[in-house]
Amino acid sequence: MNSLLINPEDSLEQQNRKLLKITSVLMRRVEQATDDSGAAYAHFQRALLLEEEVQARTWDLEQTLGLFNQSNAELSRANKAAERARADLSNALEAVQEGFALFNADDVMVMCNSRFGMHMPDIRAQLRPGLAFQDYVRLVSQSSCLALPSGETPASWAEQRKRKHKESHVNFNVRITGDRWVQVSEHRTPDQGTAILQTDVTDMIRMERQEREKLLDDQARLIRATLEHINQGICIFDDQHRLVGWNQRLAALLNPPMHLLRVGTSFDRLLEHIAQDLTFAKGQSLRKVTDWVHQTNLRAPLSLEVSHRGKVHLDVFGQEMPDKGFVISFSDVTAEREAIDAMSEVNETLEQRVLDRTIALEDALKAAELANASKSRFVAAASHDLLQPLSAAKLFLSSLSNMDLSAEPLRVTQRIESALNSVEAILAALLDISKLDSGRAAVEVSAVPMSQILGPLRDEFQPLARQKGIDLHVVDCGLVVQSDPSYLRRILQNLIANAIRYTAAGKVLVGVRRRGANLIVQVWDTGPGIPEEMRELVFKEFQRLGTADHEGSGVGVGLGLAIVERACALLGHPLQMISQTGRGTGFLVTLPTSMQAAQADESDGRTVAGKAGPGGGQLIALIIENDREVRWAMTTLLESWSVSVFDVASQAEALQLLDEIGIAPDILLVDYQLDLGENGLDAIDAVRSRFASTAAALVTAKRSPELQRTCRSKGIGYLNKPINPLELRELLIGALPRQVAG
Repeated sequence: MNSLLINPEDSLEQQNRKLLKITSVLMRRVEQATDDSGAAYAHFQRALLLEEEVQARTWDLEQTLGLFNQSNAELSRANKAAERARADLSNALEAVQEGFALFNADDVMVMCNSRFGMHMPDIRAQLRPGLAFQDYVRLVSQSSCLALPSGETPASWAEQRKRKHKESHVNFNVRITGDRWVQVSEHRTPDQGTAILQTDVTDMIRMERQEREKLLDDQARLIRATLEHINQGICIFDDQHRLVGWNQRLAALLNPPMHLLRVGTSFDRLLEHIAQDLTFAKGQSLRKVTDWVHQTNLRAPLSLEVSHRGKVHLDVFGQEMPDKGFVISFSDVTAEREAIDAMSEVNETLEQRVLDRTIALEDALKAAELANASKSRFVAAASHDLLQPLSAAKLFLSSLSNMDLSAEPLRVTQRIESALNSVEAILAALLDISKLDSGRAAVEVSAVPMSQILGPLRDEFQPLARQKGIDLHVVDCGLVVQSDPSYLRRILQNLIANAIRYTAAGKVLVGVRRRGANLIVQVWDTGPGIPEEMRELVFKEFQRLGTADHEGSGVGVGLGLAIVERACALLGHPLQMISQTGRGTGFLVTLPTSMQAAQADESDGRTVAGKAGPGGGQLIALIIENDREVRWAMTTLLESWSVSVFDVASQAEALQLLDEIGIAPDILLVDYQLDLGENGLDAIDAVRSRFASTAAALVTAKRSPELQRTCRSKGIGYLNKPINPLELRELLIGALPRQVAG
């Protein structure tokens, strides 16, 4: 029923009015009704229901009005907050000491402070919100306060300014009339608007200008002081040929009129006054100087020789400067010229004196050669004659040794035998010297396996070295060389004997190193070394150092190195000596490898597998491992491959060993975690600082990709524990090319 009387689309006020009107009508009908049918009561009930609905609708209307009033209040408060924020922003912008303006994404100004455009009062009034950026640029470019650079127009400045606006961030300086400067900083906002900040940087630029001028003044004073301390006379001209600088040395050398030595004097005028005192060397003239100065294209350096008033000789040098000016210097070379003249005069008589002295020396040389030949023949004859009774004496002595002698006679017999052996060695050395000096030495060069020389020498000298407490280490070699086997053995025998004789304690190392088509045999000791002044004398006959330890090493007479030098010269084997006082000495003999050895190399490419193993008697490995068992196991394995091994427990021991032997190892095998916090990388670096480019590998139980990358960057191999013998073997093979290349 209600739906028929009330239109839901009407407003609450209209619905309430209708309900009130309906209620009033019904109430009147109730009051007027007198029938007994009960219709009045029904109308009364409907009236009550309508009144309740009116009250409900009225209550809803009151609630809606309350919410509407609350929304209006909140909106009012928000408007007030926005106004306060806008006022705060405006106050903040006004508090900024720089000019500020904000353009939106459409390049229209939305706000600015009062300082924006303050340096251009003629356009300041037009800089207001709503101004397009293009119009802003046009106003600035046409302002009478803008000081444009030379050759630039307002239109070109505006175009350049618009190009800068396309960048997201830009800073540049604008010059204002009155020698003032404004720095403009333009930044893009997140919503693609533009914020512009204008800062007065006049004081900063003026201060920078003052500092620059001060620096230029300091540089000028420095240049002046430098010119005055130069021994040459210097004059500097600009691109208009005007004098702009000179020093007092120029005045002292050329003595020009003092009124000409001033800024602005032309080169031609100055040259006119000094040219009359100059005499040019042959082929040179005054015209050459003037043509060089007036040349319009690039000037090449100018060099002349002149004399001033016939007394002072001068070297003249001219050089063009980048600004087309030029510098001319005058150097006094009188003393040098006089020395050359004196030398020429001496040389005129020197040739005759040299000829006379040469003839005299040739006569003396012939006499010396005759005397030397006579001496050699005498020594050969005497030595041969002495060997006969010496041989008999040794036979008699041998007979005595076989008799049942008591301890004292036996000891005397042994000493006599030792003395006779020394005499025999001396006589053999004298015979060698006499043969080498007389030119009668018979040389038979053939293919000589180095193992046939080094092995017996090791067996021969090992007891003597052990008796003296010296560590003798001979690195064997399977290669073949071209030499005379007898003389080669004699050379190395004398070198090893000398090394043991002059080493009181320490080591003697005999090693072989391949270098191209040659083999270098090296004998190193840790003896006292040879002083610089004795290094030529040690190869002379009967020259001995006073520091030899003769006990148990035999008595020499100073012929060993003399024989070595002569034999090496006879065989064509280069001999080199390296010595450091207090550290030891090394002798290096270079031998050519034989064709037999070359063919063996060609057939196998590298000395690797087979019975010789990766070392082939050529590799020297240094192991640094703090675990004794691991170190012993690696040493045993490498030596089974014919690799010569030195093993130590720490970096310090390794460096001490290398200092003693003085030979670089071919490869380093180093544990990563050593004692006392040391690590293998540091140990490798320490060794390489003394022997650069030495092959090396880190041996570690640590599985670390970072450590592997570090090893690769340093050119170091990487082996994990437990060690794979095949990987170790490949590593040694990889070290061979470096070792063979020398």
